[in-house]
Amino acid sequence: MLLERDGINPDHADNGGRTPLCCASGGGHEGVVKMLLEQDGVNPNLADNNGRTPLWCASWSGYEGVVKMLLERDEVNPEQPDNDGETPLLEAAANGHQGVVKMLLERDGVNPNKADNESRTPLWHASLQGREGVVEMLLERDGVNPDHVDTGGQTPLFGAARNGHVGVVKMFLDRDEVIPDRLANNGLNPLSCAASNGHAEVVKTLLERGDVHPDRPDNNGRTPLRLASCNGHEEVVKVLLKPDVARPNKPHSDVQASRWAAAWKGHLGVVNILLAWEEANPAKPQ
Repeated sequence: MLLERDGINPDHADNGGRTPLCCASGGGHEGVVKMLLEQDGVNPNLADNNGRTPLWCASWSGYEGVVKMLLERDEVNPEQPDNDGETPLLEAAANGHQGVVKMLLERDGVNPNKADNESRTPLWHASLQGREGVVEMLLERDGVNPDHVDTGGQTPLFGAARNGHVGVVKMFLDRDEVIPDRLANNGLNPLSCAASNGHAEVVKTLLERGDVHPDRPDNNGRTPLRLASCNGHEEVVKVLLKPDVARPNKPHSDVQASRWAAAWKGHLGVVNILLAWEEANPAKPQ
């Protein structure tokens, strides 16, 4: 009804720069999107003040029908990023919208490894959120670097380990290009990230690798054991103190520092676990 009125601008933006097409796309309203795309003067690639185009909004929300309509328009740039450097593909990947990811990957000129302003790729974001299906799709693509480093020195494996996505972690550990014991700029490695956040299954999975050091400290001298102890993660502490991990020459100073950190934070359960280990593994006389 409104489009039939004289003087109506179908591409008028609000104070945030959002046009009717942008709003309809983000809401998944295919019928409205179709009507607006048929109007003269409607720019299907016009971005709002945050740099988000109608395609970006539809991709973020996972509306496949809208994405398909927009991708059929020559004026639409399928790789146009927002102000943070995040592309439609990156948003679809981060939110686990496999159908949208597939459509975007089939478009010529779409770089599956294009990173945002912090050098985090679609694979990085999908891994952080545990989107196993999307991670699998991206790992099958030529040009995707599974060990791409962001500005903080962290790879997709870091994000998966930090958030406890053991399925994604296993996918990366199967890749020869991935360095499982890589150090970030702050000295943390994937094992430290998993231990600090209490993800015992990820810790076990990483420790099954012979090339992951169980006692590597970060730039502040904190080992995985100390990080887990400070945060009260009893199951992780138990895993790190198992005989096949806690070698006879495991530094008692690290165990003592971890016990102090746990006591300071009030984690009685961790303190008792560490005390029991020290009793069973007395320090050798110097």
